Amino acid sequence: MDNFLKSELTTEEEREKTKGDKHNIRSKKKSSQNDIKLLIKGLSDENGLVRRNYAKAIAEIGSSALPELIKALLNSKNVIQRRAAAKTLKLVNDPAALPHLIKAFTNDSDSVVQFSAAGAIAIFGEAAVNHLIIVLENQEYTEMQYGLAAWCLEFIGAKAPNAIKKAAKSKNTNVKSAAISALEEHIRQSQDQEAIELVESAINDTAENVQIEAIKLVGKLYRIESLIPTLILKLKNKNPDIRKASIFSLIQLNINEAINPLKDLLKIEQDNNVRAIIKLAIKKIKN
Repeated sequence: MDNFLKSELTTEEEREKTKGDKHNIRSKKKSSQNDIKLLIKGLSDENGLVRRNYAKAIAEIGSSALPELIKALLNSKNVIQRRAAAKTLKLVNDPAALPHLIKAFTNDSDSVVQFSAAGAIAIFGEAAVNHLIIVLENQEYTEMQYGLAAWCLEFIGAKAPNAIKKAAKSKNTNVKSAAISALEEHIRQSQDQEAIELVESAINDTAENVQIEAIKLVGKLYRIESLIPTLILKLKNKNPDIRKASIFSLIQLNINEAINPLKDLLKIEQDNNVRAIIKLAIKKIKN
């Protein structure tokens, strides 16, 4: 998913072969609604480079193209045009498009439209956070949509630290786990003590998905030394996913004092996947 979304933040069209440059579009800063409609119609072209040229022309027009662009995103029967409209809204970069992008993200039947809408939502930073929280709180959406919303929060990360920290205190476990993961870059940049305390609290949260995200984050950060004993204790957790997450974080941190607890765990571990990871950890940390 991460790789797909990264490509969304560049553009799908860069990967497509083109048939020449005869379709280059010239645009003006100020255009009539008829001009805009013609350009938006071009977003349904089967040639990726042609669609990209139309998108750039629409982006130069700016916010005045929003009504027709949103109409194409939400109502077009042509899936290519809907995908291109979502990407073009990212280029236009007007936060007024956010509610409509959220609607496409949560309601469109095409998964690529959903991915493209998510890629656009992520660029709006703090303005997008509350919209994403609403998605994460809703029990009607798919696992993929929850994952995309969480990815958007992580992408926003350090651009909206206060909003992310607030979300990390949520009573909703989907919101809380996504927000904890999204604190990585902010903590890396600032060593914000409040954010670190949120991670320390989350590592022992009653919700296992929150615990797992906090454990993963500790492994990525390298600096929260006070939590290393907690990671070692987590090796005894009943949940194999928590044990696995703890082992991977100990590998990343290269914690020598974890070798003996890992050897002890290997003697009693029943899960074959966890056993394989323990053996890898002992080998990696020794080296």
